[in-house]
Amino acid sequence: AFAVAEQPGEVYNPLFIYGGVGLGKTHLLNAIGNEILSTYPEKKILFMTSEGFANELIDALVKKKGTAQIRAKMRGVDVLLVDDIQFLGKTTASQEEFFHTFNDLYGANKAIVLASDRPPKEIPALEERLRSRFEGGLLMDIGTPDFETRLAILKKKMENYDVDVPEDVLS
Repeated sequence: AFAVAEQPGEVYNPLFIYGGVGLGKTHLLNAIGNEILSTYPEKKILFMTSEGFANELIDALVKKKGTAQIRAKMRGVDVLLVDDIQFLGKTTASQEEFFHTFNDLYGANKAIVLASDRPPKEIPALEERLRSRFEGGLLMDIGTPDFETRLAILKKKMENYDVDVPEDVLS
């Protein structure tokens, strides 16, 4: 994630982060975006959920505004961060539009970071062409930290907030 933030679009593109609920995927997406902004303030970054993307697309189609506005929004960025990409598999129109958005950004060496609760191969109804693109970069599995790691996180938090908690309570 740090390498992507240091060199957006140049390394691990796309970065596909997956893991269970509450393990920090959304936090990590935001951290990548914030780090890129601090290093490259001129970069345009878009963070959205796949559900938000689908809703905007459906709204544009229903109101007969066309998809030009959403295309400009999605493709006019340097970094695209999409959370909960597993919900993209629900509609064909969303997959079609996202496929072209992905290709445009990827072809222009723009950074794409996606987060999901499962790896691409386990997303039901996801078109094969999207699955292969999602798997074309780095797949990063975030698992539940082991006991020692959780304990180290708590100790670091105590240090940061200058709080003292007995070892037996931490355990």
